[in-house]
Amino acid sequence: MKKIVLFIFIILGFYGFSQNSEESILRKRAIHAAELMDSTSGILNKDEIEHFQGVDYFDFDSTFQITAKFTKSKGKKFKMSTTTERMPVYRRYGYIDFMVGNDSVRLTVYQNIELKKSKKYRNYLFIPFRDGTSKNETYGGGRYLDIEIPETDSILIDFNLAYNPYCAYSYRYSCPVPPEENTISVKIIAGEKNPIGH
Repeated sequence: MKKIVLFIFIILGFYGFSQNSEESILRKRAIHAAELMDSTSGILNKDEIEHFQGVDYFDFDSTFQITAKFTKSKGKKFKMSTTTERMPVYRRYGYIDFMVGNDSVRLTVYQNIELKKSKKYRNYLFIPFRDGTSKNETYGGGRYLDIEIPETDSILIDFNLAYNPYCAYSYRYSCPVPPEENTISVKIIAGEKNPIGH
């Protein structure tokens, strides 16, 4: 059986939602690598741990801690494609608009309908994306960011926290595939890179 819920809640607990200093991000990265290697965490099985060569990241870059404009725009519920036949229900919650250098970028922000029912994660929003580094420096299946529902129309997006789905490390997971509208040509040179050895 594909591991689904474990992935969501471990990632949410690990990355959190607030702005991070370089020191706190480096600490979180070390914890993440240790969790992947920990046989008691259940993230990777024994065989996967034996073949695991490590997690790789772009250097911390404060220029990728970007203040974005948030526009609330709820859409209809839909089934998001995943790497398996599982089709979790999401809805568009809004958009974030920001600049990367001289390039204007828009990403759609989604809300997981099942997580919305949880008191702990009802404010959780999800940004799956592919960018100009995908399939080269970063995982071809895209990367993810988590945010909380903002209280204003301005929100800090920290791409240093962009992370791979567990599908980058194990075939046993069912991971959302970034919708086409969240495929951008701009290179996001921050966050998690391809796993070492891939």
